Amino acid sequence: MIQNSITFVLLRLAVGMSMFGHGLVRVPKLAVFSNWMVEKFDKSFLPNALVVPFSYVLPVLELAIGVLLLIGLFTRQALITGAIAMILLIFGSSMVEDWGAIPSQLIHTFLFAVLLSYTNYNSYAADNLLKKQD
Repeated sequence: MIQNSITFVLLRLAVGMSMFGHGLVRVPKLAVFSNWMVEKFDKSFLPNALVVPFSYVLPVLELAIGVLLLIGLFTRQALITGAIAMILLIFGSSMVEDWGAIPSQLIHTFLFAVLLSYTNYNSYAADNLLKKQD
């Protein structure tokens, strides 16, 4: 049981750090990131009315998911939200034929799903402090 809990927390921290890092470097330059994303999707059929809001929400979402996973708070919800974000990114990458980005997005999706399947091993997490207050 302890070995599985250690494995879970290490994997949760790794995925959390990846998401945290993505968000941390993008949030301070939201407009630059948004402009880059809009340019990237310029030739796709996705309208700017979808791309622009998504480009502003994504870095904040990545940062929030990362923080939640790093501290182990609302872990289940963060994992589900992270997987949905990755599915949206896979769709976007497909629309601009950025096939090189998809393997990383698939790996993240896979890790979110694996972690979600084993949340019963989430022993080292702030979530457990909330359970004790019930």
